[in-house]
Amino acid sequence: MTTQKITIELNGEPFALDSGVRLQDLIDQLNLRPTRIAVALNRTVVPKAEYPSVSLKQNDKVEIVNFVGGG
Repeated sequence: MTTQKITIELNGEPFALDSGVRLQDLIDQLNLRPTRIAVALNRTVVPKAEYPSVSLKQNDKVEIVNFVGGG
């Protein structure tokens, strides 16, 4: 049995995923630390507590901003 694929827009670029993937799965796949990022889904900021429950769908637009410290 094959898994269906979807395509989202991740930071302005096409990105293929298995269907049924949740936002937390994407963050894990990208090896990002949730404490160091902010995520917007279709131009709406997603609270960190909701990452595990948000399912990604075909053509969703995901923007991930990684916080970088400096001085």
